[in-house]
Amino acid sequence: MWSSGPNFSWPKKRPTMRSPEASAAARSLRQWPLLIVVAGVALGLGIAFFGPDTWRLGCLVVGSSLAVGAVERMALPRQDAGLLQVRTKPFDVAVLALTGAAIVALAIVVPGGR
Repeated sequence: MWSSGPNFSWPKKRPTMRSPEASAAARSLRQWPLLIVVAGVALGLGIAFFGPDTWRLGCLVVGSSLAVGAVERMALPRQDAGLLQVRTKPFDVAVLALTGAAIVALAIVVPGGR
């Protein structure tokens, strides 16, 4: 019943212990790319809600923030992308870039009111 062979689940070498402060600092530093995108989108939504004259500028800010997120995801390595990394790099870049471009295009193309 019990195998007398080697136990492969046991690690061959012990992992090095890092200080919790360094690990927490590294984790929080990896979230800056997402924070930049979220702050830009929140700023754009805030501008858009000021009134009927500012919605276009708000949409431009939202779309530009998503485009910045696409550039960040493309430029940063996998371990530094943080929560900006959802799927593979090409998928993340394509979704962010296409969504940002669509929002900017709609903000430009939609005719003004009366």
